[in-house]
Amino acid sequence: MTAVLVSLAVFATLLVAVVVFVSWRDRNRASSSEDPAAVRDALADQARHEADRHFAQGQASAHQMPNST
Repeated sequence: MTAVLVSLAVFATLLVAVVVFVSWRDRNRASSSEDPAAVRDALADQARHEADRHFAQGQASAHQMPNST
């Protein structure tokens, strides 16, 4: 019984070590010199779309008919 528990503990430890190593390796591989430029471009696109939407909403509200009471 003790041998089975020790074997399971060793297997679990090795499994955790492999998962940690693979995630660490992938995280290091995923970061590159293009990432900051891509983030900067995405933020610029987002700001441009928000400005366009804000402008369009302003134009729409300028053309609305006032409520008559």
